[in-house]
Amino acid sequence: MLRLIVAAVLGGAIGVEREVHRKPAGLRTNMFICFGSALFTILSDQLASMFPGDHTRIAAQIIPGIGFIGAGSILHAKGSVTGLTSAATIFVVASIGMAAGGGLYFLAIFATAVILVALTLLGIVEQRVSLRSVTMMYEVKGSSAEEIVAAVNSALEEDHRIMQTVQIGRSNSHYRVQFTVLGTQKEHNLLVNRLRQMPEADHVECLGQTERE
Repeated sequence: MLRLIVAAVLGGAIGVEREVHRKPAGLRTNMFICFGSALFTILSDQLASMFPGDHTRIAAQIIPGIGFIGAGSILHAKGSVTGLTSAATIFVVASIGMAAGGGLYFLAIFATAVILVALTLLGIVEQRVSLRSVTMMYEVKGSSAEEIVAAVNSALEEDHRIMQTVQIGRSNSHYRVQFTVLGTQKEHNLLVNRLRQMPEADHVECLGQTERE
C-alpha cells in the first residue's frame, strides 16, 4: 500500500504541472499511469511468488503498453507534430511507477524531481532564447480576402514558411482571415510587425498559441 501511495503522489506531482499548462495528459492521466505501473510491478512479483513463473513477466509488458498510450497522444497535421513531450512524459511517469512499485523510493523521488525541473525551468529557457517552435493563430482584416491571402503568403515566403490552417469570414464590408503559422517566439514577433506593415491589412492581431506540445 505504501508503494502505491508513493506512486500516486509522484505521478500526481507531475500531473499537476501538466494540468497547469493545459496539456493533454493531465493530473488524473499521469497519476493513473504511475499508480498502474506500480501496481503491475507489485503484482508481477507477488503472483510469481505464489505460482511458478518469471517475476518480471507482467512488469515487462508495461513498456509496450505505455508506448501504445504515448503514441495516441502524438498528433501529426500538415507538416507539424505535436504531443511528443506529453508522450515522453507518460513514458517516464510509467518508469517512476515501476520504481515505486519495486520499493526504490529514493530513485523514484529523484526522477520525479528531475522531470519537474526539466518541464518547468527548461521550458522557460526555451522560450527566452527562442528555441521552441509553437503554432500561433493570426487574424487579419481587410477589404479583400484574396489580397490579404496573397500578401500574407508573400510575407511568409521570405522566411520559407506557409499558412497551415486558413479560415475566411466576412463581416459587413470587411473580410476576416484567420490562419496559423509555426515558428519560434522571435519569428512570430517579426511576422506580426511585417503583417502590420501590409497595405492590404486594416487590422492585424495575434490570437495566441493553438497547439499543445
